[in-house]
Amino acid sequence: MAKLKSIRRQVTGKDLAFNIVLYAICIIILLIVVYPLYFIVIASFSNPTEVANGKVWLWPSQFTVDGYKEILRHAEIWVGYRNTIFYTVVGTVIGLAVNIPAAYALSRHDLVGRKIITFFFIFTMFFNGGLIPTYFTIRDFGLYNSFWVMVLPFSVVVYHIIIARTFFDSSLPQGLLDAAQIDGCSNLRFFFQIALPLSKAVLAVIALYTAVAQWNAYFNALVYIKDDGLKPLQLIVRNILITKQSIAGTGDGLAAQEARRLSELMKYAVIIVTTVPIMCVYPFVQKYFSKGVMIGAIKG
Repeated sequence: MAKLKSIRRQVTGKDLAFNIVLYAICIIILLIVVYPLYFIVIASFSNPTEVANGKVWLWPSQFTVDGYKEILRHAEIWVGYRNTIFYTVVGTVIGLAVNIPAAYALSRHDLVGRKIITFFFIFTMFFNGGLIPTYFTIRDFGLYNSFWVMVLPFSVVVYHIIIARTFFDSSLPQGLLDAAQIDGCSNLRFFFQIALPLSKAVLAVIALYTAVAQWNAYFNALVYIKDDGLKPLQLIVRNILITKQSIAGTGDGLAAQEARRLSELMKYAVIIVTTVPIMCVYPFVQKYFSKGVMIGAIKG
């Protein structure tokens, strides 16, 4: 009996030591990930001279909101917000509408040519025509400099299809489909009334991936959009920063010095202005996120 208690005490001690080490590692990783984000926040409220001199560590120094005022006074910022919100909402809906049905179809073992179709999907992940052929294709389809160029041509994402396909393949048993078909359920009805309601986790994951990609998209707008009224937020703040830096780089007077100060402040404030709105979406899908990613990553 005494020997058994000793063994339990030793095991408990080892478990405690392991937990301490594990928590310490997790805290270190958390600090490594979170501190840069925190630094951007406090730097956006600090005097840029103090930031450059390394005096900003844990809290703002010489608190100021001039960077945010300078950004928000530009009327085009609100146009960018409007466009980006539209692109994100419409792009996410279209992304789900094309990727989820494709993933479900590829998960069905009775699909004729399933392996060949999957091969062609995966092939496009590694090889594509390049920027110039894509540009000519978009131009010839009449999508250049239009709202649809940001949401239609690049809506099919093979990575998302693979995640959703694996989810359907591992989470929807064949017996469920057989039972539904015995009761006279068609393929479309099974997909909309049974498969989709049971797939909220992967739907949330794909929606979040698509929304974040749409919110941060700027390269496609840089190449395919020339109308300022259609440019997304990311491209507009980029143009504002470039303009401000060009003004700050000319002259040594008080106006140039103030422009340089505002330019440095805006570098950090822009990150907050463009990131916080999409970050607010994450808490609403967090409960589905881990489950959807893990289930979609178990089987190939």
